[in-house]
Amino acid sequence: MKQPIQQLVSEALAQVAREYEIPADKLGAPLVERTRDPRHGDFACNTAMVLAKTARCKPRDLAERLVAALPASKLVEKVAIAGPGFINFTLSSHAYDEVVADVLRQGAEFGRSDLGQGKRVQVEFVSANPTGPLHVGHGRGAAYGAVVADLLRAVGFDVHREYYVNDAGRQMDILGTSVWLRYLELCDESLVFPSNGYKGDYVWDIAATLHREHGEAYKVSAEEVFAGVPADAPAGGDKELHIDALIEQAKRLLGGNRYRFVFELGLNTILDDIRDDLELFGVTYDEWFSERSLTESGKVNKMIERLRASDHMYQKEGAWWFRSSDFGDEKDRVVIRDNGQTTYFASDIAYHMDKLERGFERVIDVWGADHHGYVPRVKGALQALGDAPEKLDVLLVQFAILYRGGEKVQMSTRSGEFVTLRELRKEVGKDAARFFYVMRKCEQHLDFDLDLAKSQSNDNPVYYVQYAHARVCSVLRQAVEKGFSPDPTPGVENLERLGEDHEIQLKRTLSRYPEVVEAAALNEEPHQLTHYVRELANDFHTYYNAHPFLVDDDRVRDARLKLILAVRQTLRNGLQLLGVSAPESM
Repeated sequence: MKQPIQQLVSEALAQVAREYEIPADKLGAPLVERTRDPRHGDFACNTAMVLAKTARCKPRDLAERLVAALPASKLVEKVAIAGPGFINFTLSSHAYDEVVADVLRQGAEFGRSDLGQGKRVQVEFVSANPTGPLHVGHGRGAAYGAVVADLLRAVGFDVHREYYVNDAGRQMDILGTSVWLRYLELCDESLVFPSNGYKGDYVWDIAATLHREHGEAYKVSAEEVFAGVPADAPAGGDKELHIDALIEQAKRLLGGNRYRFVFELGLNTILDDIRDDLELFGVTYDEWFSERSLTESGKVNKMIERLRASDHMYQKEGAWWFRSSDFGDEKDRVVIRDNGQTTYFASDIAYHMDKLERGFERVIDVWGADHHGYVPRVKGALQALGDAPEKLDVLLVQFAILYRGGEKVQMSTRSGEFVTLRELRKEVGKDAARFFYVMRKCEQHLDFDLDLAKSQSNDNPVYYVQYAHARVCSVLRQAVEKGFSPDPTPGVENLERLGEDHEIQLKRTLSRYPEVVEAAALNEEPHQLTHYVRELANDFHTYYNAHPFLVDDDRVRDARLKLILAVRQTLRNGLQLLGVSAPESM
């Protein structure tokens, strides 16, 4: 309903601007917002106060002139000037009747718009290292990124969803070496597994596949593997030197091709598992982008040359450094190590350079909150490359803390002691997991109560919302059983009969849905939508408990069926954007 009021103010402003000689570039779009107190009407506009100085008059005088110039509208019942110059609009009951008709006419399109005008936006999210299954912490980033992408698409942006696959670097080498060492154990080689290798059962599973399909073709004696390797930390050594030496031993003893096979087996097995896990969670991507492709395509070298040419790199102690401290970072960062290898940061700069080169007008990264220090250096690198750092928007998602029976569940990827996203989904269901993950702002900590998520009670927010949808479906089934048609008349016919307080409140809440979708999309705040559907569900349940719908009066019954059908459609639309199902029975 906000847009029609904005249009009325714009038309009045066009007339008044000529009288007061207000330049066109000072006008802008009038700001119209819902009032917090219904006693002040439904919407308020502060245009008179914003333009009073330019018009060289008092805000209240300008407000009076604007009100006088407002075109007549059947949507508006009353216009009043409040305080120093606010213009308050009270809508007519007809305006809300139109909303109900609009919902039924537009169906699944209700709440969608072309606000984004097809601008290209890339949303990169999850992008967890393929070194193990996704855990419940990754699940929050997955749900959050997916809903942000769907919201942006709903308001007219051309959205590209992307997963950045870290298929290169030290962590992947640790995974490959961990798989090989477990394989050697299956070949009856006795060895002490490194303290910072990957220890989860999934590593045993990959090693078992290698052993089952290739026998002892990759076997090397444990004595050869550990010959000359520095002691591990538990034995009084350095665990990092220990694992790095084992990686070098694996590469040397297996040779390039055999090592690459073990490496790829670990990578692809886990990546396939991640892809399958996310799809079952309702999360899909337009592209899975390989980190290795940046080096193979020459984009990392291209990025380095651009930084060197702009004098934003320097050499020190054999390494090449990016002057990230010039852009707000706490210190400069290594891009090329003293051994000639590029760092992960180098790949990350090249990746973001590539994003903008692909023509995205806006790039959104969904990262874990522990990456907050990474933001200024990446933005700084884009600026150093001559790109616009404001095109990059980094959303930091706090970790989800899982509770079962009131006790916090501990998690560690390396040790293998963690609850996977798949386990969470099987325990509480996809719907509850998706809904719970986005109930709070991404920067807020999330305590995930498993017991609440599984409960079938009004205390469980997703159950409460889905139950409202199912209740409407139940009423329609009852209508058929009683011989009434569940299909209402078209348009606004009979809607003037909806005068009960609960009905008026429901219509007002329905009218807010497009605004909520727009605000949730533009502010990247899915929790606004979860709050809204809970509010709409609450308004419906209150109405359901107070009034019968299938009354004998044909006109009243028709109007009430229209209203609850509009509720059902709006709940369904909102739940779909959240990645949650809308069941017809519960």
